[in-house]
Amino acid sequence: MDYERSQVLNPVRVQALETWVKNTKVRLTQVNGQRRYGGPPERWDGPVPGARCEVFISQIPRDTYEDLLIPLFSSVGPLWEFRLMMNFSGQNRGFAYAKYGSAAVATEAIRTLNGYLIEPGWCLSVRRSTEKRQLSMGGLPPVTQQEQLLQVLRGLVEGVERVSLKAGLGIEGVSAIVVFTSHYAASMAKKMLVEAFKKHFSLSVSVKWQSSGKPSPEEPMPSQKAFLPSPTKPPRLLVRPKHLSQPSPPSPFLHTPCIPPGFCRTVGGPTAQLQIPPPPGFYSLPPPLLDRLPHYP
Repeated sequence: MDYERSQVLNPVRVQALETWVKNTKVRLTQVNGQRRYGGPPERWDGPVPGARCEVFISQIPRDTYEDLLIPLFSSVGPLWEFRLMMNFSGQNRGFAYAKYGSAAVATEAIRTLNGYLIEPGWCLSVRRSTEKRQLSMGGLPPVTQQEQLLQVLRGLVEGVERVSLKAGLGIEGVSAIVVFTSHYAASMAKKMLVEAFKKHFSLSVSVKWQSSGKPSPEEPMPSQKAFLPSPTKPPRLLVRPKHLSQPSPPSPFLHTPCIPPGFCRTVGGPTAQLQIPPPPGFYSLPPPLLDRLPHYP
């Protein structure tokens, strides 16, 4: 019964969200399991967020949406970005991220809204987001070179800042720590890199968050399980939102990557003379243009 309830939508809440979007002209974009507002929003005149400007929100009722959450978190200060994690069913996953223009406003959001009763039986948990920017990649060949790997990663995903390699006792093959320019870029890369390396090099790599010894903000807090919907609530009907249906996923790769020949020889993948076909639906460049794709420094 709980599983069935988790797969359907509350039509009243869905209609309220659609009405709010229409009236406010707020733009929401859904990509890879998260629905995003801002980053920055239109006509943003505040500072660019730095460290400690983002909060992690958990214990959100699954049928509570941006029409309630964005005004609530904007009451503390202007939002630079708000990201609500979504299921394919159209319900949220119970957690979100709100980013402000300064760490002081984020601190005020934690002080004001942690424990906020958003509906009977549901108190929000608001805490500082760790904004992880580092991924750990394992399963790379022992002869992997740092500069070649950096070039490959920059051709596959956005926001790669630097790479460092690790090898030694207890490490199978070579592992790499990849640093990104933002948590969002690292999160998107985490979803894409395993598939990308398997597709282009027939290489199975592991990609996970680089451990910092702190709880990951990527998952809801375990205590959320205690906040279950009341069995006395009326059954929900299956409704697909008209204006917020999930679009076809965008290309997970920036372009057909320009692969260093040495890296191809290292992993035993395609050679530099072969054109790597892009995934279906992605644009393809003719060979003369492909040869002129930039080599990232």
